[in-house]
Amino acid sequence: MKFHHLALVAAFAVVGAVLAADPVTSGPQVGDNARPKPFFPLNINGPEATKKSCLVCRNGDNPVVMVFAREVSSPLTTLIKKVDAETTKNKEKKMGSFAVFCSDSEGLDKKLTDLAKKEEIKDFVLAIDNPAGPEPYKISKDADVTVVLYNKSKVVANFTFKKGELDDKAIEKILKEVPKILEK
Repeated sequence: MKFHHLALVAAFAVVGAVLAADPVTSGPQVGDNARPKPFFPLNINGPEATKKSCLVCRNGDNPVVMVFAREVSSPLTTLIKKVDAETTKNKEKKMGSFAVFCSDSEGLDKKLTDLAKKEEIKDFVLAIDNPAGPEPYKISKDADVTVVLYNKSKVVANFTFKKGELDDKAIEKILKEVPKILEK
């Protein structure tokens, strides 16, 4: 009798752990068209700073790291700085990178302008779009950060993180995938 009770408790614990670790699907998935439709977020820095312009259009078929985020965080800033360094290093391969903040948070534009200056962001573009994100990109409301790596408009890798899940280990995992978009 006790054994069955313990087995049942263990089974519920496993099911609970699996449900708690339920992955979120967000953004274009591996093999998908990475840029299903143009969209025009407000660019905070970069060549079209203070204007609404299409970042997926500007990058065309080049290798790109595309990030959708809900808010600025320390781990996200680390990711942006590291991807910015990769983008600068791979200019001859026309690598592009940008983050679209899906938020209507007041003062976000100033916060991102300050971040770009403070962190000396060179080639990574920061932009702002509506809280839902561009509809054809299917950004999950449960995703805090969605990272899509693509080349020739095909998704090579997708990483989605709930709030608090993006950490140094995840950032290293993302950076290990960057060469895959550069070799095609």
